[in-house]
Amino acid sequence: MASWIIANPLIAAAIGCAAGSAILLLWYLVRRPALTHATKLVLLAAIGVLPLATATTGNVAGFEATKERRFCGSCHVMTPYRNDSEDPKSMALAARHARNALFGDANCYACHADYGMFGTIVTKAGGMRHIYEYVFHYRNMSLDEARETIHIRKPFQNATCMHCHSTEGPSWNAIKEHASVLDRVRGGELSCASEGCHGPAHPFSKPKPRPDAKPEPSPAPNLETQP
Repeated sequence: MASWIIANPLIAAAIGCAAGSAILLLWYLVRRPALTHATKLVLLAAIGVLPLATATTGNVAGFEATKERRFCGSCHVMTPYRNDSEDPKSMALAARHARNALFGDANCYACHADYGMFGTIVTKAGGMRHIYEYVFHYRNMSLDEARETIHIRKPFQNATCMHCHSTEGPSWNAIKEHASVLDRVRGGELSCASEGCHGPAHPFSKPKPRPDAKPEPSPAPNLETQP
């Protein structure tokens, strides 16, 4: 327990601030000192500064925790997705990204996050919707049924992939399959995560087919470290 707290400085700070606030309040309630300027400063710290610091560091620590794969896989219907991402032999897109040190334990968040101006807020709001859906629709669902039912809400945006794979690098464009569909990829007509390209991110669920989807080219080479 102690090592876990030390390894998470934000949690350690939150606990320290909460403890400091409690100690100062107990001191005041037990000693009942005169309400001098110094006492007022102590009370300000006990019921204002330290509780605010506790809430701030605690919220930031919670936010950081929700970016980890183990949090995303904490709902039982997400267990297969988490297990596949952690499988060193899996060649699914999500698993290959999880093995990349740039993503690591945050590979779910890195690929599902919104990178717009208010991306963090939008992403967390979407996470709250996931909690709602789980509590009211998926909590008692079997894994087999969940695999058939769960699907991505909207086509995966290529802009998310292009946050890392800009499509402008010479090594990316040197692949003829990439070069031949460059405009369609940048325009969002052809999904990087489609079956004809790099495949769906997870082996358990497929994106909803788009009615206006065009025929897709031959699969691109499996390049785990492609920039």
